[in-house]
Amino acid sequence: MPGTYRVVAAILAPVVRALVRRSYRGLEHVPPEGPALVCVNHIGAFDPLCFALALWDNDTPALFLGKAGIVRAPVVGPILRSAGIVPVDRETSRADEAFGAAVTLLRRGRVIGIYPEGSFTRDPDLWPMRGKTGAARLALKTRAPVIPVAQWGAQDVVMPYARRLPRFLPRRTIHVHAGPAVDLSDLYGREVTREVANEATDRIMAAITALLEEVRGESAPAVRFDPKAHGLPAIGRYDRTAARREARR
Repeated sequence: MPGTYRVVAAILAPVVRALVRRSYRGLEHVPPEGPALVCVNHIGAFDPLCFALALWDNDTPALFLGKAGIVRAPVVGPILRSAGIVPVDRETSRADEAFGAAVTLLRRGRVIGIYPEGSFTRDPDLWPMRGKTGAARLALKTRAPVIPVAQWGAQDVVMPYARRLPRFLPRRTIHVHAGPAVDLSDLYGREVTREVANEATDRIMAAITALLEEVRGESAPAVRFDPKAHGLPAIGRYDRTAARREARR
């Protein structure tokens, strides 16, 4: 791994461990070496640190795809790039550059952590929303195994787009639960049409959602939340209160 990656991990890992309690389950499904895609739900600004720590604690140093605006930001951006974070220009033609870089990394035997939703979930109750096809297309192109992961608890520290300071006290418990690889074998070798990519994406999101149901002890909505159907942007800031009202009409 890049030297900067190890330095950043050595600094941040003990800090995050001190701030939260951790509950890990099923991480034996996450391989220590790639190629592999580890797909996880996105519930807030704090969860990338929790997810990365879980993989680090599992001796799985993974590389990540990150929002281009952060990866290219002053001060923080150079550190992230030198640590191997791949910038993604979401919803633009430049997203293909990140796809190509991720394919190369997978073929070199890397483990990549990815958020298949592409952004914080817009679901009013923070269930996984409709996924984007990027993770599925990577899996179908490289045949890298897809390991589903559900995380919960980080939203109690920092809610998506919440206008308040993080709450670290009392210490929250962060749950990170992984499951066996998603079976996409019947889709290998087929032309990756929109239908095929959507089918693979649905399987990935269903696996993540099933794990999250176990963590939360609740049932997810029968229909996965679709931001477009509710007039919400796929990426960027949004009014979560308005989204909750719209979803419950």
